[in-house]
Amino acid sequence: MTEIAIVGGSGYTGGELIRLLQKHPDAEIKSITSRQYNGTPVDKIHPHIRGSNLIFEDISPKNLDADIVFTATPHGVSMNIVPEILEVGSKVIDLSGDYRFNDIDNYEKWYNIKHIAPIEAVYGLPEIHRKEIKKAKLVANPGCFPTGAILANLPLSKEELVENIIVDSKTGVSGGGVNPSTVFHYPNCADNVVPYNLTRHRHGPEIQQELGAFSNVKVSFTPHLVPVIRGILTTSHSFLKSFNDNNNNVSIADNLKEETEKEIIDIYKKQYKNEPFVKILDDGEIPTLNSVRGSNFAHIGGFEIDDNGRLIVISAIDNLVKGASGQAIHNMNLMCGFKEETAIDGYGMRP
Repeated sequence: MTEIAIVGGSGYTGGELIRLLQKHPDAEIKSITSRQYNGTPVDKIHPHIRGSNLIFEDISPKNLDADIVFTATPHGVSMNIVPEILEVGSKVIDLSGDYRFNDIDNYEKWYNIKHIAPIEAVYGLPEIHRKEIKKAKLVANPGCFPTGAILANLPLSKEELVENIIVDSKTGVSGGGVNPSTVFHYPNCADNVVPYNLTRHRHGPEIQQELGAFSNVKVSFTPHLVPVIRGILTTSHSFLKSFNDNNNNVSIADNLKEETEKEIIDIYKKQYKNEPFVKILDDGEIPTLNSVRGSNFAHIGGFEIDDNGRLIVISAIDNLVKGASGQAIHNMNLMCGFKEETAIDGYGMRP
């Protein structure tokens, strides 16, 4: 039995890790840490988790004594504890942004934090880095926005079909974390759509890093807050190179658009044919948030081309599962040699 420790288990991602790991036949949660809630039963903070007999503890990272440690800690905190955990021989899956960037200067620029413990990590998106994850000691779990955006556009970059991608993402309020803020205060976000960090969101360069590794594609990203609890719906816009010479005053023939749409869908199906958690929707079906809620699945669809050669691809994920804790467990399964789908293969909750 693989022993698990969760550092910072009182937040939303910590709660999701506990919920999903409780059903894992090959893993046992040995400890869940929290300084604030030391000695408190887990169900007092996560009231949906009943009968686990788990208690929050204040344990030093070097004393965790676990095979796999999930660090569900804020940005800037993980770098202070990850080196200690690795030193005692545990493998680490970090859910913060501290180890996601290949270039530390890029991290310091976008997070405005001095990195005190650079360590080589594997970017934990299994659909790209499966082989490396299997051998990794430290995995950097991707951000929620990048997960949906990268999966929606990976085939376009790999096949060098586009030069520029505009990513427009809508996220639920749980993406702001368990601690309330003015932006996420109910009267401010209910019955509202709030664009924020229009060109300066820290997930933008993370998306660029992964998609730019395959081609010279340039990514522009803008997030929006919408009044739902869970989920990220991403709409990606790009102009296909094959239509670059199109005169904007002349509409592209319908038969050419339909033929190209079918070709694009085939490319996506080929890319993800062996991926257990990516589902390609064809026949014009559009992904919805309530189809993936509570699940580790990413639904990708749309695939329409307008008269100007603009391709629209849409993805939907649960930001707390595929965008965080479910993906972290997927990474653990790979690192430990378990079946990839173990404990995270449940379908979404709809309605």
